[in-house]
Amino acid sequence: MSRYFIEVFGRVQGVGFRYFVEYTARAFHITGWVKNSEGGSVLIEAQGMNDNVTLFINEVKKGNRFAKVEDITCREIELISKEKNFRVIY
Repeated sequence: MSRYFIEVFGRVQGVGFRYFVEYTARAFHITGWVKNSEGGSVLIEAQGMNDNVTLFINEVKKGNRFAKVEDITCREIELISKEKNFRVIY
């Protein structure tokens, strides 16, 4: 198990990107959250089995058809036990 704090830069707000991230997280059995930042990026915390987290991050890098991901940063953070789902934070 691993958990990452991820920040995604580019055209990622106002293009359905958070919902794409939520859908992708559920497909890979990832828990955590996604939200827009005030600076225009999208912030994500993602937790799951190591291989699934890697696959999830690779899909996030691709983005959906409306987004244009220009850069992404990832850093491993402490696990949160008993987290059950992935959600969009407003």
